Amino acid sequence: MITERLLTLASGLGPALGNHLWQSTVFVAVAGLATLLLRKNQASARYGLWLAASVKFLIPFSLLVGLGGLLPRPRPAVIQPQMTVYSAIDVASQPFRATMSIPSSTHDASWMDRVVALVPAVLAAVWLCGVGMVLLMWFVRWRRVSATLRESAHAMKGRELEILRRLECNAKANGRIALMHSQEMMEPGIFGIVRPVLLWPVRLTERLEDGHIEAILAHELLHVRRHDNLAAATHMVVEALFWFHPMVWWMESRMVEERERACDEAVIEQGARPNVYAESLLMACRFCLESPLVCVSGIAGANLRRRIIRIMGEGVTQKLDFTRKLILVLAGLAAVAVPVAFGLIHASQVQAQSPASDWQTAAGGKMEFESASIRPGTPGSFTPPNFALDAGDTFGSSADPNGRFSADFTLPDYIMFAYKLWLTQDQIQSMIAQLPAWVARDSFVIEARAPGNPTKDQMRLMMQSLLADRFKLAVHFESRQVPVFALVPEEPGKTGPKLRPHADGPPCAVPNASSDPPSSSNATDVYPPFCDGYWVNPEPGHKILAGSRDTTMKLIAAFLPSVGHLGRPVVDQTGMTGRFDFSFELTENPGNPPPSGDGFQPDVPIPALLQALKDQLGLKLKPIITPLDVLMIDHIERPTDN
Repeated sequence: MITERLLTLASGLGPALGNHLWQSTVFVAVAGLATLLLRKNQASARYGLWLAASVKFLIPFSLLVGLGGLLPRPRPAVIQPQMTVYSAIDVASQPFRATMSIPSSTHDASWMDRVVALVPAVLAAVWLCGVGMVLLMWFVRWRRVSATLRESAHAMKGRELEILRRLECNAKANGRIALMHSQEMMEPGIFGIVRPVLLWPVRLTERLEDGHIEAILAHELLHVRRHDNLAAATHMVVEALFWFHPMVWWMESRMVEERERACDEAVIEQGARPNVYAESLLMACRFCLESPLVCVSGIAGANLRRRIIRIMGEGVTQKLDFTRKLILVLAGLAAVAVPVAFGLIHASQVQAQSPASDWQTAAGGKMEFESASIRPGTPGSFTPPNFALDAGDTFGSSADPNGRFSADFTLPDYIMFAYKLWLTQDQIQSMIAQLPAWVARDSFVIEARAPGNPTKDQMRLMMQSLLADRFKLAVHFESRQVPVFALVPEEPGKTGPKLRPHADGPPCAVPNASSDPPSSSNATDVYPPFCDGYWVNPEPGHKILAGSRDTTMKLIAAFLPSVGHLGRPVVDQTGMTGRFDFSFELTENPGNPPPSGDGFQPDVPIPALLQALKDQLGLKLKPIITPLDVLMIDHIERPTDN
């Protein structure tokens, strides 16, 4: 069971990781486009854009969306055009969705199913190996520089120390940087983040004049003031976590180039002569090799030839004007504000659409049975409930139960009844995908007595309390963007011949004389014979007769997936209110004779269902993506003893 849970968790992370990588990649592309537009401006602006793109890999938009959900919400008001825009942007920003599937048990799954189930774990192992290799590579380099630092001595005198202290004084620095003399042939560089240390090769001093030393030290002090080692270390974390993403490594080269160019521009702006500064770069590079660690900010990074050309050229820097500064500020605020606003909208949807705001409140809130017993069901046997546990508002064909509840079902059936849900098979499997196998396998016989003569909705509220008390059931609703079919009229204002207002048909008080389901061949029969019941009956010639009386368009939409294999829920967007009677006949897939009785499951091809809806009811199905309330099970246990 632990292995199964781990596999389920690993596979569930896939869509979230895919969405994060997609969003981060788009963010990098936008940042790259912005740097092209700012190619004639200061390098520090372009460096800031690349750094923001790097940090984005560590901050999923989902965190900002969650933050928006914690903000105080205004009174919920859902406006359809805004919701359409929200849905479109949400789908574009999160193209990867969790699939509605339930993992098969090992003894039932084929070898291919078992291999597919292992894919997330294998990918996770490969990722961990990659992370380990990257960290090991950096650790080896860090040890090398750390050993150099340990072998170095604190500089107590020398031209470079005097020049360093003078530059710190002129810059009004808060603290002094320790200067360490090294005997190795390496470039000068800043090591460390919290307490940075300047490593200086002793033998380099004798080759440089004071102007060269001053230019190099000014460059290194700028790295400290800009906290470049901290930024480099942050990107190292990004590279370790996302080593498989090529843009991450490409960004490193862009960040190093813009970082060094930004320091070059600042050194020239502080008054250094371009020819002296360029000479200092050449002499330092001739003396040493390139720094062995990315998190050491040196002087010889990036493309030296291009840097010298820019240093010696005219118009090295072009400061950002007010308009460009304003655009960058607004873009940065939008990158944070838009996900937070989405979270606020999402939370408002949940508040506006929560089932607790309609039928539960109208039914009276929390209620409990007077008495209830729960026992395991007998395998192979089934006792019909004393009233239909569907999403209808009345007890259907059964007489008023007078407060008595009796049923023998698995737990998902009781949950759907308790929360007034009519779910497709895929939705049920998604709901229980991470739960123990007994939830979908074992049936339970529940006998309960309610006080007074409650309504069906009040029975549901009592079932909620019973499930929470005896099964320790804890649930919550989440609003998610899911693909559905919208039920809409074929022609606005018109209905088909077999869909009519209930007031125009026979009243519920006059059922069909026969208790058997009527046949479409007898035009005098009332179908179905009882109101608020949903019937699907086999007929000769692979025909299916389905229908209901005194129902709503919302319930008709919820009923349709049980007739055809639609693969997604159906939501009502007809705009038709009131109560209706309907029936339609269609042909199922030819093959084995359809079973009869309670186990009848129609095998209807989608085209046949669509044609029947159009010709007989005047309705059609339109694929859309829309927010739906999804019931999430947080906790569940086997029922306690009576």
